[in-house]
Amino acid sequence: MPPRAAYIHVPFCRHRCGYCNFTVIAGRDDLQAAYITALESELAASIVVPHEVDTLFIGGGTPTHLTAQNLQRLCALLHAWFPTAENYEWSVEANPRDITSKVAHLLQAQGVTRVSLGAQSFASGKLVMLERDHDAGIIRDAVGALRDSGLVVALDLIFGAPGESLSHWQDDLRQALALAPEHLSTYGLTFEKGTTFWGRLDKGELQTLPEELEREMYLAAIDMLTAAGYEHYEVSNFALVGQRCRHNENYWLGGEYFAAGPGAARYVAGRREMNHRSTTTWLARVTAGESPTAEFEELSPEDRARERLVFRLRRLEGLEIDAFACETGYRVEQLGGDALAQFIEQGLLAREDGRLRLTRRGLLVSDAMWPYFLRT
Repeated sequence: MPPRAAYIHVPFCRHRCGYCNFTVIAGRDDLQAAYITALESELAASIVVPHEVDTLFIGGGTPTHLTAQNLQRLCALLHAWFPTAENYEWSVEANPRDITSKVAHLLQAQGVTRVSLGAQSFASGKLVMLERDHDAGIIRDAVGALRDSGLVVALDLIFGAPGESLSHWQDDLRQALALAPEHLSTYGLTFEKGTTFWGRLDKGELQTLPEELEREMYLAAIDMLTAAGYEHYEVSNFALVGQRCRHNENYWLGGEYFAAGPGAARYVAGRREMNHRSTTTWLARVTAGESPTAEFEELSPEDRARERLVFRLRRLEGLEIDAFACETGYRVEQLGGDALAQFIEQGLLAREDGRLRLTRRGLLVSDAMWPYFLRT
């Protein structure tokens, strides 16, 4: 069966934020029309025939930075190549400043069902430090416009910014909850090589928070959001009943997916491919009729099983041990080895009622655990 999910990457932004390590191009809005033309060429060459999908995700970059005309062109293109099944989910990432009533209605009219809003914070000083171009009032106005158009609202928040206190983070959470979004994602600020924040950290202009404080912030998010009725269903994600992000669930369940655009990564027929991250290189290659793929990897059955083990464990419900063995041909003991036994003994993983899952302690160090399961 071909994948039932598709991801499209839109690289355009008004400004590259200091912490951003995504495939982004700023100040080149003149390339928008050429990008959509090239995207159509890539889809024609790689997808060949239209495929019905259950979930569609337009990420970035900032998809809502496209002009209204180009946003409509993009949506029409995706309708043609990825007709949506009944009860589909179509998500679009958005910058709060871009969301007006007109844009919200445009998205809804094109068939979008869900908007992931990069709020990041409600605190003015923190937003300035993160180099965001909005404030709390703009977030609230954007949420109101989306609600008026009948769209599901997902909010993204960042914690662990330099100088941030636990009480400041709790205030961000309270203001987010006051807007009653259907979905919330909370991410600890990371300093990635190649970003301006990395250089500022190296120069001593920025300081990371103590690990213990970051852990307190993460636990505060879990406690406050679950107390407010949100299901903590993945390490960084919370949702009201029935409002999980189905597209991301497909990733965490190890499902395959189409993808196109600069820097886009796809997983089809057991093969992972990633396009060139440079928007101009991607444009040049596609326009010349060449493949935009920069990297690829054929996964062995064991590699697939190992990835699936890690993805499944990111979900709070974990995995059913016997079902996992039937599905992959590998038992978790084969893949986890001594590390698995140690993590269970240390209380980082729990094995009970035929399931394996992260514990509350394990959630705090999960990223450090995964490499032990991916080793061959």
